[in-house]
Amino acid sequence: MVIRVYIASSSGSVAVKKRQQSIVGFLEANRISFEEVDITMLENERQWMYRNIPQEKHPEKGNPMPPQIFNGQEYCGDYEDFFQSKENNTVFSFLGLNSHPSVKESES
Repeated sequence: MVIRVYIASSSGSVAVKKRQQSIVGFLEANRISFEEVDITMLENERQWMYRNIPQEKHPEKGNPMPPQIFNGQEYCGDYEDFFQSKENNTVFSFLGLNSHPSVKESES
């Protein structure tokens, strides 16, 4: 499965941008393969993201804000969930991954 991070490249919110950068930076630093999906450029992806976020994660008003993280079709969580998994050192299970790839695996 592919880790997909749904982002908004043209967000006017500094908080959203920082959260997106935090997740992407962590994934890159830990050599976790992922793809960014820009919901401001891809309407069908934005709609897919909204439909596949569990109802309990939707705000009372409006739509869920990026960043949102999926492993394939499975919802992993939002920034707060990601941050909590980092604090608890459980990012790999949060992302639905078995373990961190070894350096040899990631180089081949």
